[in-house]
Amino acid sequence: MPKMKTKSGAKKRFSMTASGKVKAGQAGKRHGMIKRTKKFIRDARGNTILSEQDARIVKKYMPYDR
Repeated sequence: MPKMKTKSGAKKRFSMTASGKVKAGQAGKRHGMIKRTKKFIRDARGNTILSEQDARIVKKYMPYDR
């Protein structure tokens, strides 16, 4: 059977932890920071772990990164 291809957009945006969870950048921080609350900006620092439902979708895009 031929190899499956990895979605190139997914490999740029997501990475896996050692335990198999999916790491992603925090959403909603590109522009419009003036109208966001200080609490939102503080909580949205760094990366985040995707929920199990979203991670299941991303793992289909990245079949060999497990």
